[in-house]
Parts: sequence; C-alpha cells; structure tokens
Amino acid sequence: MGASPTRGLVSVSDSHNGAAVTGELNPELRALADAYGVATAFIDQAGVWVDVPVATVIAVLRALDVDASTPDGIARGLHDAALVDWRRMIPPVFVTIVGQERRLWVHLPHGQSVSAWLTLEDGSHRSLKQMDHWVDPVEVDGVLTGEASFLVPSDLPLGWHSVTASTQQRQATAPLVVTPMRISTERNDTELIGERQWGVMAQIYAAQSKDSWALGDLHDAAALARWSAELGAGFLAINPVHAANFGPPMTPSPYLPTSRRFTNPVYLRVEDIPEYRRLNDQERRTIATLQAQVMGTERIDGLLDRDLSWQAKCAALELIFTRPLSAARQAQFDEYRRDEGAGLRDFATWLTIAEEHGERWRQWPIELQDPGSATVAAYRNQRDERVRWYCWLQWLMDEQLCRLQSAAAQAGMPIGIVHDLAVGVHPDGADSWALQRVLAQGVSVGAPPDMYNQAGQNWSQPPWRPDALADAAFLPYRDMLRSVMRHAGGLRIDHALGLFRMWWIPDGAPASAGTYVRFDHDALLGICCLEAQRAGAIVIGEDLGTLEPWVQQALADRGLLGTSILWFESDGAPDEPCRPRDPAHWRRDVLASVAVHDLPPTAGYLRDEHVRLRHELGLLTRPLEAELTAAQDERRAWARLLVERGWLSSAAEALVDDAQLAAMVIALHRALVASPARLIGIGLPDLVGDRWAQNQPGTDQEYPNWRVPLRDATGRILLVDDLVTGQVGEPLQSLLAVLADGFARPVH
Repeated sequence: MGASPTRGLVSVSDSHNGAAVTGELNPELRALADAYGVATAFIDQAGVWVDVPVATVIAVLRALDVDASTPDGIARGLHDAALVDWRRMIPPVFVTIVGQERRLWVHLPHGQSVSAWLTLEDGSHRSLKQMDHWVDPVEVDGVLTGEASFLVPSDLPLGWHSVTASTQQRQATAPLVVTPMRISTERNDTELIGERQWGVMAQIYAAQSKDSWALGDLHDAAALARWSAELGAGFLAINPVHAANFGPPMTPSPYLPTSRRFTNPVYLRVEDIPEYRRLNDQERRTIATLQAQVMGTERIDGLLDRDLSWQAKCAALELIFTRPLSAARQAQFDEYRRDEGAGLRDFATWLTIAEEHGERWRQWPIELQDPGSATVAAYRNQRDERVRWYCWLQWLMDEQLCRLQSAAAQAGMPIGIVHDLAVGVHPDGADSWALQRVLAQGVSVGAPPDMYNQAGQNWSQPPWRPDALADAAFLPYRDMLRSVMRHAGGLRIDHALGLFRMWWIPDGAPASAGTYVRFDHDALLGICCLEAQRAGAIVIGEDLGTLEPWVQQALADRGLLGTSILWFESDGAPDEPCRPRDPAHWRRDVLASVAVHDLPPTAGYLRDEHVRLRHELGLLTRPLEAELTAAQDERRAWARLLVERGWLSSAAEALVDDAQLAAMVIALHRALVASPARLIGIGLPDLVGDRWAQNQPGTDQEYPNWRVPLRDATGRILLVDDLVTGQVGEPLQSLLAVLADGFARPVH
C-alpha cells in the first residue's frame, strides 16, 4: 500500500449541543459519513492510503445538510439516514435496465394493503405483481411501517415511464426509467464506429476565418468539418459550447460555464440567421461596419478577445431581433420555447436579472435569489421582451448547431460532431441559481494531488448533491444531456469519474484537503446510455486520473468509450521512471490521442512547455531541475520505444533541431495509430505545428487560458481559410501519411 496511513488531527468546534468532535475519526462519524457516501479514506494516485481529516469530513457532511460537529449531531444524522427511505412511500425515482427484473419497495402502515401500476410513455398502463419478500416492519416517527415488494418486469420498453402505488389513505407516483444495458451505436441502421476512425480535435473559438467576428464560430466549425471529412476524418471533436456569462468580462474557459444545458451565442454566425437576409441595405451596412471594426482591431498580445467580438456581434443581433419573424418562424420559435420549458425560462430570467443586479446572484435582493419566488415571476413578466431576447439567442444557437451536425453528416462523417460536457458550472452562474436545490453549497469540485498537478486542483464548481439529484428524479441531469446531445454525433464527458465519485473541497480549504463523495453511478450511467441511444450519439468518458480499478470496466460494460492519452500510457507507477506501454497493449474501446487540451500541443510538450509554464507560474512542488530531468527521461523512454518499432531513426532522438522535433511528432503519431483504439483523435494544433498551450491547469489569469489563436510552427496565426485552401504544409501532409494506414475511410 505504500506509506503508512496519515491521520487527520484537525480540531473542529461548534456551538451546537454536545461537546465538539475532535481528533481522529471515530466509528460513529465514519458510519455517518459512509451513510451519506462521504469517503473517510482513499488511495491516492501513487497507491498510498490516505485518511481524510476530521474537519474535511464534517465540512462535507455540512454541505449535505448534516450536522456532524457534535456527538448529538452525529447521532441524529445516523437516525435520519436509517429512516430516509422508510419515510418515503416509494423511491423518488426507479432506474432499471431493460431485460432485467427488479424489486420495487413500497412503504405503508403495517398491515394495510397496497396496489401498484405503471404508466408507460405511450400512455398505456400495466399492473405490477406483488412479490413474496418479507421485510421486518420498522417504527417510523411513531408509526409501525411495513414494506411491500412489487416485481418490475423485464419486458418493459426503454424510456421514462412512471410508477404509482396506492393505499386507501395515500398515493405516490415517481418516474421509472428503463435504460439500455449498453449504448447502441447504430444510427439509421448504420453502425457509427463499426470501423476504426480518426478525427480532428479542435478548439473552435481558436480557429477563426476571415469572415468570422475575430473568433471562431459555428460556421467556421462547419468548414472545419467539411475540410477534415475530405481528408478522411470520421468526426470533429470540439470544445464545450456551453453558455458563458455574457460579461464583460466573459469567462474565457469553456469548462467553467454559467450553464451546461444552454449555449454561448458568441459562436453564432450573424450572416447565417434567416432574418439577416430580410434586412434592408442600410441595416446590412451597419452590421458590416460592426464586423469590420472588430476584425480591424488587433490586440498587441495577439490573443483572442471574446468581449470585443461579443460586443460587436451583440449589437448586430439586437438589430436583427427588432425585426418580426415570419409566421412559420414564429411558430418554430414558440415550439422551441415550449419544448425547453422552465429550464430555458429560468436561464433567460437569470441573464435578465444579472443585467441589472450583476452576475453574483447571492448578492441580489433576497427575494430575487429564489428562482421559484413570486417576486422573480413578477420581475420576469415585467421584462418579458428581454427574457424573449435571451430565449431567441438560444433558439438561433440550436438551429446553427443543427446545421453544423448536418454539414458533418453531408460531408460523409459517420459520427460527425463530438460535443464536450464540462464537469460543472460557475459558482455564481445561471445553473447555480436555477438548480441551487440540487447543487451542494459550501464546497467545490476538484481533483486530489497527482503527478501532473502536485498541489491538487480546485475547479471552483458546485457539485451535484447525490441525495437531492435523486430526489429530483435526475431530471436536471437528463435535461442537460438531452440539450447537449440533441445535435451531436457523440459526447465526450470531461472527468467521467464524476459519475462515480467527486472530489469535494470545503470552501477556504486547499485543493489537497478534500475528500470523495459517492454517486449513484448505475443510475447516472443508465440515464446517459438511454439519452445517448435516443440521440444516436456515441459517448466517450475521460476516465483518467485517480480512479478505482473497476471504474473503467464499468464504463466499458455500458458501452461508453474510454480515453487514452499517449503521455499517460505507462506501465510504471506515477512516481517511477517512465516505462511507455507498448501501443499494441492499449485499450481498444477508447478515443486515443497524443495531446489533450490541458497539455501543450505535441511539439510544445517535447520542448518542455508543460514544465516551463508550471515553473513560471509557481505550480511545481519539486525543483525545476528534477522536473526537467523527468521530462527528458520521458522523452528518451518514448524515443527508445519508437526506435525499436522502426517509427523513428536513432539520429532523431536528440531533438536538437526542428527537423528532429518534427520527426518525433510524426513517430509518436505512428505509435498512436498502431494502437487498437477504435477512435484516434488528432489535435488540430498538431496538424499545423502549433506549440502554444490553450490551458494551464491550476491557473486563472496567470496564463491566457482559452485565448490563444491557432498558429503554425512559426507563430503565424492560421485561419480556417488557410486550411481549406491548402495553405498549410508540414506537418499536415506527414500526419496524413501516417493516418493512411489502418483506417477504413480513405485519407487524402
């Protein structure tokens, strides 16, 4: 197990009744934590057993509305945990798997009779048979309560049904969800990934064109899809297009959105809006002037400026918004608003209130902090036109996202656009306001220390509350998945380990002082499978980091692909010298790539950009020389394997010049293609020789995260137009030659 367990000896005091809990975790506190899925110990990435400090356990339980600061509080918590289901007539949601029989419990006063039935999605009804399954009755709040059991049959169709239980005095109804055992990857009777495929991975905001508004948009993404499809790509994987705050400043990170369900209209192409074509000449000239102004403004630092782009684009969109819709278009807009329902209404309401009171909703007048309050409803009604404006922007995004996936399909891509789902949302954002009852307060999500982030990570995002999410029948989770996958050929789930457990960090504590909280992964995976199958999308889970061994298998069993990053494919322990894993022994059911958005492009990584950046930003926990030595050893270890396989000449091992660097980049991709991975991802920066990192984990403003435009090896900014017109030479042609082997679709 490695080093001896380390015990938390932090003292915690509180003003509640009873003495404060101090010192080591006692059996009662451990039992309480376990009842709520809070880990009191874990095994870190190096295989070392770590006990969680008392203070962390108590703070995390507090975020679950459990007072564990005193012995009395712990006793009450254990009592409530034991009775939480006994106080319910039926579960708040019942998730099962097609083809499997399951037992449904029903609680009622002991000795009473009960009946139960299902209402299927098509409106039909089915009675449930009661099972002979004895459970001893329990006294619940002074009432002797029994448990009846009903058989949920194996022949139910996939879908969101409901179950109802009824006695003479009481009736309860809850969703019953039938999920597939595995995601079917067929769309229109065609297997999406029956053959190995490769695709391009791109940050679309970084890939602008001469006609975009100084920031890559959905029109540019469609051009990228067509271009890469002509080269033989089967998919285009893009960064999350989740909604950011509208600022300024607009949060640049696509992984820290204000909402995961809704989208960022900064990606709209103004000229593709049907109503734009109905403008008169003067109005079009006004919009052309706005575009010219933003395109003619060049930042001294050469970075992307979302605020500048959005300010100009927003003025153009507001002009178009003033023009009435045709009857047919109005009907489509009305239908979209009905379909999105309360979620869209709340999102647009938050944006409207934020215009007047700022984006930190906890600082709003108290009566506006509750999305369901009468005051919020009145506020929304008084500002109906502004709410409509924000709904209209989402409708336009939905249309252009639909056209993006259609463009990819028409270009011949079997999968098409693979969207990205961020881990969570901004703590002050629209989702944190609208979904505050199912998001934990007083904690944020992150990751424990590991070899690449030695101080741990705090992503400043509120996590789902496992208990509250189940009480809400997982509907917020379902609705989010439906929106993201509606126009997708695939979905990549960032930090898919979060479906199993998440690293919760109490507010004010360092990232290392957190603990894991357990989730109902069977339900979350099942619902994901159901929604993906209905959308005709594949799902890729980023299953890297500190994880329990069985997690990757659980994802694979349900048909989710995993993730392989070349630099992480090692047969040694994280704290041992690099021992590259033979590509032949990599997993098959994965999306494999050399680079990833949280590391520099391959050419930059080989030049130690990941070490230099962390050193300059003070993120290293060991001396720079040690990090550089480790990076050099890693390169040499990979070079040895590449030379042994004949993918690299021994003369190119030294990396003393650009030619040797380019040879190493190509050889690493040869290793990638030699793996059995079903999907191969090639970073767009690697295709054009870019070396600059998009993101440095553990930083905010210290590095220009998510603001770096696409460049070639010389630092020249590249446009999508350059790609489409063939104005890119090496390393594109060399990498295409590497891809020419082993793929069913031709590589041109």
